[in-house]
Amino acid sequence: MSVHGLTLILLCWLPLRILLTPVSSHPQLSHCRLIQRTALCNNANVSSVPSGLPGDTEDLQLNNNHLETLQDDSLLLYPSLLSLSLACNLLTELESNAFQNSPSLKSLNLANNRLHMGVSQTSLALKKLPHLRALDLSVNKLGGEMLTTLLQNLTSLEYLNLSGNLLMRLDESSFSDLHQLRELDLQRNVIFEIDDAFQSNAKLQRLNLAFNYLPCLTDFRMTQLVVLNASHNFIEWFISRQDLDDTFQLETLDLTDNKLLFFPFLPSHSRLRNLYLAHNNLRFYEHLADNVTNPNLTTTVEFYNLNKDTGNVTAQLWNEGLHGDISSLEILDLRVNQVQYFPEGFIGKMSALTRLQMRKNCLESLNLTEGFSGRLYELDISDNRLNQISVDAETLAVLSNLTYFNLSLNNLERLPSKLFSSLPSLRSVDLSFNDVDVCVSEDAAPIRADNVSSCVSWRDVAYLEQLYLKGCNLEIIPPSAFSGLSLTHLELSDNPGLQVQGSIRGLGRTLQHLGLGNTQIRDLDFSHFEHLKFLNISANNLADLPSSLLDLDLKVLDIRDNRLSTIPRSLANTLAPKLQLVFLAGNPFSCCQTEWFRTFESTKTMTMVEQSDIRCEDLLLTTHRVQNLRSSVCLDDRGETYILWYLLLFLPICLSFVGILFIFLLSFRPKTLQKSIKKRCLKRSSY
Repeated sequence: MSVHGLTLILLCWLPLRILLTPVSSHPQLSHCRLIQRTALCNNANVSSVPSGLPGDTEDLQLNNNHLETLQDDSLLLYPSLLSLSLACNLLTELESNAFQNSPSLKSLNLANNRLHMGVSQTSLALKKLPHLRALDLSVNKLGGEMLTTLLQNLTSLEYLNLSGNLLMRLDESSFSDLHQLRELDLQRNVIFEIDDAFQSNAKLQRLNLAFNYLPCLTDFRMTQLVVLNASHNFIEWFISRQDLDDTFQLETLDLTDNKLLFFPFLPSHSRLRNLYLAHNNLRFYEHLADNVTNPNLTTTVEFYNLNKDTGNVTAQLWNEGLHGDISSLEILDLRVNQVQYFPEGFIGKMSALTRLQMRKNCLESLNLTEGFSGRLYELDISDNRLNQISVDAETLAVLSNLTYFNLSLNNLERLPSKLFSSLPSLRSVDLSFNDVDVCVSEDAAPIRADNVSSCVSWRDVAYLEQLYLKGCNLEIIPPSAFSGLSLTHLELSDNPGLQVQGSIRGLGRTLQHLGLGNTQIRDLDFSHFEHLKFLNISANNLADLPSSLLDLDLKVLDIRDNRLSTIPRSLANTLAPKLQLVFLAGNPFSCCQTEWFRTFESTKTMTMVEQSDIRCEDLLLTTHRVQNLRSSVCLDDRGETYILWYLLLFLPICLSFVGILFIFLLSFRPKTLQKSIKKRCLKRSSY
């Protein structure tokens, strides 16, 4: 056969082959990415399930598309499906036989659709999935009755996500068929009542009720639960059943951002490890338990089931047993509450405590002899009203694992003389915003009879790495204050007039973070700090940046609120490729010297924080945003633009002023003015 004949046959066969190829095959495959037995068809702009995928596909993802209905024949070609994700579509319903050929499906994601419009059909479809383990129905505007209909007979379900719906009330029928359920997410609904909703879920271990409207959780008896998140509600009371002999398996209880008035009434036998109670109204009321002093105060409170009109919980408010079993507690977060003191013996019950966070409470004294755990790793008592710390040598020996100690934002003026030096594992101390000085020498550190001192000697805190002394009204730090230490972080900002007298020069080999903002420090040589990564020299009234910055490998530089008019080109070119963050706002930069800004702006690895707040002044004292600066507001290389504007603006004004002044002066000598006019204007005629 000739070459021309073969070519003609091929040309005729090609259109026929295109016509015979299924229309839905290749075009739809182009929207999907195949990885082994997974088909990724997300954001594919399709309105139906692609029909040209491999028949053995096990995982099909069709998120962010335009499907409105999952039809009966949509999945017939994929009998091996184990996982199907249809999140963020326009689904109003699943037809009743949509899963007739998907008996092995275990995971189904239907989040962020419109399934509230077709609950009955969708319910029939879900019943065809005997092995379904995980179901996501979040953000579908589902109400309580819709939920009951959808979940009928899903006895194999282990994970269920119902977050972001319109659930208001849960009762015993809500999850009655979900006997295998282990994890349930109900956050971001409008739930205000739970009435025996989980009595059929004996295997439930993780329950998320965050961001709802629950007023209380009483008669808590879910002994099998391991994690309970009830944060961001309106809970005033948490009361568990303390008459049960079974040990509660609860390990994490999160009640953050509620309205708690009392410490939770925990189970008598539990394995609780993490208790989060931040941002509540919690305090202790042991001082009110004395009926002699307070005879009119009640000691019990009863909670009623409004539906049955009978009392079901009675709590004795001042009973120490209400605290429950906290012996295994490792983390206690009590930040932002109203705690004024700890009840007697309360701290000693937490023998496994590793972290105690008490920021922003009302403590006026801290007694470290109350039986703190020897495993205590972090102690944060910042932003309280502390004016006294009590301790003894035996207690300090027990706290041998204490590593982070935060006492900032208190009213401390004196401290136990050996408080920090007797803690061998101490790595970080924050004493910011207290009036405790740095000892000049051991002889200059007077110790009172009660073994407290107004200053701290840091040389004996051998393993200290991070020291924060911000806002302590420090005036002088002697040269030997930090000798022998290997500090990596030193914060001395907000101590106006501070004199460091070379005390930090010995930290050159280790220091990585140095804060000297608002200290009015001058002429400090930074070239010794070869490992420095963060430097704060803001609010120091600096007119020029130290040239020693050229020697540093800085990542963060804060030079806000100084008197900088420019940054030298050589310094900008050196810093730009090294820095990751730079703070520049609050300086009176000159609009005629902004080459540094263009250098920083063109460096992709660096960010100018609050860039829109960086401003400059032109020669007419007009303020501009540097990022929007136009070249016409300033000089060009020869100064011609400025001179022209200067002449055009000021010369007519000056000439007018001189003329007005001359006429004004002559007005005081009218005779001279008349003679002048006559002399110049009334000359004699020649004829």
